[in-house]
Amino acid sequence: MAFHGWKRFLFLSKQNTFARAWRSRRGSLCLGWKCCCHGGAGESVAPEMRAFLEENTEVTSSGNLTPEIQLRLLTPRCRFWHEKLDSWPYGDPFWAIYWPGGQALSRYILDNPCVVKGKSVLDLGSGCGATAIAAVMSGASQVLANDIDPIAGMAMILNCELNHLNPFPITIKNMINSEVGSWDLIVLGDMFYDEQLADGLHHWLRKCIRIRQTKVLIGDPGRHEFLRHRIHSHLHKVVEYSLPESTRQENNGLTSSIVWSYQPSCSLESC
Repeated sequence: MAFHGWKRFLFLSKQNTFARAWRSRRGSLCLGWKCCCHGGAGESVAPEMRAFLEENTEVTSSGNLTPEIQLRLLTPRCRFWHEKLDSWPYGDPFWAIYWPGGQALSRYILDNPCVVKGKSVLDLGSGCGATAIAAVMSGASQVLANDIDPIAGMAMILNCELNHLNPFPITIKNMINSEVGSWDLIVLGDMFYDEQLADGLHHWLRKCIRIRQTKVLIGDPGRHEFLRHRIHSHLHKVVEYSLPESTRQENNGLTSSIVWSYQPSCSLESC
């Protein structure tokens, strides 16, 4: 499949896959993998899966906003990039793309370590784990990465290794509408691509703020689905980054990505 075709197909497919997962209200989408892994990488990634991911992704730190972080991603130099998407033997590899919202969040945390230093951080919809990695690099006291795809969890462990970090805890539980945890900060990027999913996020994040006074940062490059949702009226722009040329080309010409602070001004019942 052509270079742009991968990106476009993955984004459109992402809308359906994650929306269905949220609407199912299932507590977990384990798919045969541990729901939460706390051990070392060798204990959590089977040798055959490690070999597959290492063979079919490329280690890169270029073409994005965070050259300090190395990641295993799908690139035009990878075999599966040029094949039909359904030839990939596992679930659609959303985690193998470093999406613009995640790039902005990671850049902001690296530039402003005081945002996470000494704090507990939940990286919701973590994907490749870059924002969680940035939080660890910047001194967060506790980091939990969350993604409903178990393969993403395995890739995150490999990405921790690349950056000489001990793997942080990873959960593949569907956390939206779950009990509110005691997080100082929740970060999430590129998750507003379906109205019902966005509604669920809007409700759950407000609940986290109301009950735990959790701070919330959202990264998004200005996609239509995000800008038109009512959550946008509760956001305050923190910083806007110009995207590198390669990221612009891979994302239909989007030129920048913004970090937003989510500050709902109305009560949970009336908003």
